[in-house]
Amino acid sequence: MKIKEIIVVEGRDDTTAVKRAVDADTIETNGSAVPDSVLESIQHAQLKRGVIILTDPDYPGQRIRQIVQDYVPGCKHAFIDRQDALRKKGRGLGVEHASPGIIREALKHAHTMAEAPLEQISKQDLIEAGLVGGPKAKSRREALGIRLNIGYANGKQLYNRLLMFQISQDEFIREMSRILQEEQDV
Repeated sequence: MKIKEIIVVEGRDDTTAVKRAVDADTIETNGSAVPDSVLESIQHAQLKRGVIILTDPDYPGQRIRQIVQDYVPGCKHAFIDRQDALRKKGRGLGVEHASPGIIREALKHAHTMAEAPLEQISKQDLIEAGLVGGPKAKSRREALGIRLNIGYANGKQLYNRLLMFQISQDEFIREMSRILQEEQDV
C-alpha cells in the first residue's frame, strides 16, 4: 500500500513500524518538544504532498499532535487504539508496537479537520450519554473512539475531537445507541 502523504511520527522505531506496514515517507518529531525546524519541514510537506499525523495514544503523542496541528492546519489525523499499541511482552506503548495491519487500518481511516457541522454535539450530549463522570464513562469513550476512528480521549479531548472531525449528532447518537445496546446485551 503506497501512501502519498508524508506521515509524522515520534521517532525512528515508529518509522520502522510504518515502513513495515506501508510504502511511505515519514518525518520524525524526536519527542514532544517539536523543534521549529521539524515544524517547518512538516509545513513544507503539507504544501507538497499532504501530511498524516500518527502519534502514540498517550499524553505526549496528543501534545505532539496538537503542536503540529496548530502550526500546520489541515493535516490528516490517524489514530491507533491504546490496546493495539501495547508492547506484547513487558511495558511499552506506542506506534512501534502496533502490527502492520493495525497501522494500515489507522492510515486508511485518517480524518481531516474541517468546518464545524451544522448540528454540533454539545457538552451536555456527552454528559447525557454517560461519557463524562460516570462509572462506565471511560469504557464508553474508548468504545466510541474505536467506532468513530478518532482514538481514545478524556472527556474534554473527546468533545474537541468530535467537533474537529465533524462527527454529526446523528452519527454520535447512532454509535452511542449501539454502545449502550452492547452494554445491555452483556
